[in-house]
Amino acid sequence: MPNDIQIKNKRAYFDYHILDKYVAGIALLGTEIKSIRQGKANLTDAFCTFIGSSLYVRNLHISEYSHSSFYHHDIKRDRVLLLQKKELRKIKMKGEEKGFTIVPLRVFINERGFAKMEIALAQGKKEFDKRDSIKERDSKRELDRAMKF
Repeated sequence: MPNDIQIKNKRAYFDYHILDKYVAGIALLGTEIKSIRQGKANLTDAFCTFIGSSLYVRNLHISEYSHSSFYHHDIKRDRVLLLQKKELRKIKMKGEEKGFTIVPLRVFINERGFAKMEIALAQGKKEFDKRDSIKERDSKRELDRAMKF
């Protein structure tokens, strides 16, 4: 039951070369986790940044929980990502290099029922790389169509 929630950032694979992936916990409020379990989150504009020594995800849109009464969370508030110190140091060192960024790839619920975020250390693609991605995707689609018949 908990594993069916997969909120993906499809744009990240198109805009970036993914180098390293990490799974981080997210510090959430009660109404936020309930909204995520309903699938009411959006990663399109989200990005990760360091504030002090902590890693935060910004612009992660989690809709208000439909059954809450008067207390609603802020829809696009900054949320702390929970990683080990060793991982944080490694990500921070790589992220400060020119051309590297930290992007959220997906939000999911693990087998214990906790919300997790898969983040990646990524490098931005150039325009011609994006054209290559489109060409590769189209050729794969054509191949799949040919295999069905």
